[in-house]
Amino acid sequence: MKILFPSLFTPFSDLTAAFTTRHGGISKAPYENANLAFHVGDNPEDVVKNHDLLATKLDYDRYSLIHMRQIHSDKIVRVDHTLTFNTPPECDALITNRPNTPLMVMSADCTGILIYDPIQKAIGAVHAGRAGALNSILPKTIQAMYQTFGSKSENLYIVLGPSIGGCCYEINEAIAAECDEKGYSLALRREDEKVFLDVNTILLEQLKSLKITHIEVSDHCTACRKDEYFSYRGDAQHTGRIAGVIILR
Repeated sequence: MKILFPSLFTPFSDLTAAFTTRHGGISKAPYENANLAFHVGDNPEDVVKNHDLLATKLDYDRYSLIHMRQIHSDKIVRVDHTLTFNTPPECDALITNRPNTPLMVMSADCTGILIYDPIQKAIGAVHAGRAGALNSILPKTIQAMYQTFGSKSENLYIVLGPSIGGCCYEINEAIAAECDEKGYSLALRREDEKVFLDVNTILLEQLKSLKITHIEVSDHCTACRKDEYFSYRGDAQHTGRIAGVIILR
């Protein structure tokens, strides 16, 4: 399976983190071929095999991986021993300090975010689309890590994975007005009669307000690069999901 390793996390020997692409799995069209989501209409047996391929690639037990039933919310779940691969919680962020417990966020244009605190030895995985970003899912997750593990924002290392860019994410005027009202007009771009939104600009402004400086942002737009990634918009809403995975060792 073809995966990408964030360079920001390279110095940490007690951490494994990666983002997948759409290559190296066994799913058939239109999910070809490394789809990791069960809810998109793909053959569940193929999805499980793709998960097994990824688990082998990153050296973890597939049954220990926790993914989410993502709902574009601001709900955050602390992972404990009661959760398993087969019982994904309904939420859009996971946090834990449990070793050898992989956390997964899936996406197909939304921003998958991986968080690491090397001081308190805690991690997070966040799903941030437009709704999540405007509802502050990322700052709320950072606050939850502080309240739960004592993680200080200045110690966090945060990676924003491949996502749709402001070059391709066209929105309507109602959404543009909501962005303006919440102080994120700088994330908007107007071209003729169209309005485009860059969700990562919102996320980066939120991180800036928290004085977080250890940040890596993928420069890959999933819609521009639908040959490399799944894109909900680029693939006419019928597609698979890539994933970000983070594991404390």
